[in-house]
Amino acid sequence: MVQATWATPRATQVRATGFTPPPPPPDRDAPGRRGGGAGRGCGAGSQSTTALMPEYQQALAQGGAITKVWGTTTAERPTFWFDLPYEKGTIAAMEFVLQDNSRPARDVYRAAIATPDAPGIVSIQMPASVRPLEAGTLYKWFFKVRLQCDSSTSAVKPRIQKEEVYGWVQRVSPSTTLTSQLNQATPQQRAVLYAQHGIWFDALTTLAELRLANPQDIRLTEDWNRLLQTVGLEKLAAKPLIKCCNR
Repeated sequence: MVQATWATPRATQVRATGFTPPPPPPDRDAPGRRGGGAGRGCGAGSQSTTALMPEYQQALAQGGAITKVWGTTTAERPTFWFDLPYEKGTIAAMEFVLQDNSRPARDVYRAAIATPDAPGIVSIQMPASVRPLEAGTLYKWFFKVRLQCDSSTSAVKPRIQKEEVYGWVQRVSPSTTLTSQLNQATPQQRAVLYAQHGIWFDALTTLAELRLANPQDIRLTEDWNRLLQTVGLEKLAAKPLIKCCNR
């Protein structure tokens, strides 16, 4: 669960990337699921498909509470990141879906996703053919994984298991001040600025791309670890980044 405990120093004075979470959309029936269901097995022990996203517990005005999985972006077509702990032969199929917030919801993007060669953290990038996200609008995403678990005997059909994680993304327009700071910043400083202003998708993607390009950079590894720790995903920090997965 997100905890807003990180200070907000100037990007030019800090290397570490801590996430300052904005409040999620108020009192909406918009639940999410960050993890696909721990302890379900299929060769990965207690691990399951996990979205690299902030998670909020929010009380409802009418009573009770819901879990929200929600983040913001400045990108017209953001990149989504997921931890897949499964071997390639275990994954039968994967699908990513992005829908608008109309009733009934309409698909903005739906695609089969290629299976990575090894377990790890993968990205799904919306292609240029998809219409840009509208600023201020909530969009719901789904990532569906169909697993084919080996049976104990060849006479028994493989066990089919389905996992689904889902949540919400919202495009925001950065202020004039933030835009100016981003234009003058290095890529690593941009990651800090995005995180400090609660723009999760851009902070995560900027750091992930830097790490893919510079896998031996210890400072980037430290920033990555701290960013995931601030949203309760520190157990995924050591997972490898896999170049994957759009078809």
